[in-house]
Amino acid sequence: MNDETTTDPDATPDQDAEARTRTAVVAEDESLIRMDIVETLTEAGFEVVAAVGDGESAISKTRELRPDVVVLDVKMPQTDGVTAAEKIGEENLAPVVMLTAFSQSELVERARDAGAMAYVVKPFTPADLLPAVEIAISRHAQIVQLETEIADLGERFETRKRVDRAKGLLQTNMGLSEPEAFRWIQKTSMDRRLTMREVADAVVDQLGGQGKE
Repeated sequence: MNDETTTDPDATPDQDAEARTRTAVVAEDESLIRMDIVETLTEAGFEVVAAVGDGESAISKTRELRPDVVVLDVKMPQTDGVTAAEKIGEENLAPVVMLTAFSQSELVERARDAGAMAYVVKPFTPADLLPAVEIAISRHAQIVQLETEIADLGERFETRKRVDRAKGLLQTNMGLSEPEAFRWIQKTSMDRRLTMREVADAVVDQLGGQGKE
């Protein structure tokens, strides 16, 4: 389906990801929309390794192929996208981008709780979908980095909350993007031989009083 792929120079700051073609699984029960998503991702340099029409197939293919990102429609037969996102998130298989309609705002909240890293509202264009895909990949990479640093599950959750708080403060006070804020915390952690949680706590202590909680 995607014999020719090109590397997107703006795809990600991670050099290993840039060195290879990134992969995607697409799950959308409407065939025309599914084809559009596949075409958009392919033109952006992704290899779509599976394009399916239901959530159960999305879970199965994601387990089998371990793609770099999964694009899921919220409403699908058999297993819906939110349930699929929950299972993919529980097993930490891949970052998930959810597709939703304007009338499905309550499902967006469920999708976030399920672990979706980003969502796109239908109808959408490549200019809507591709940034959401990059955000999802970036956020997932951040979570993986935190989880490799911290073994205890409760500690992981607390650290993620604190790092998210610190990222928000850095974005507001230093004008950084979310990936830039995370890299700043990561680099400071390595340079000063501190954990990322310690760096996040220091940022919150220093900048927390300058904005709203």
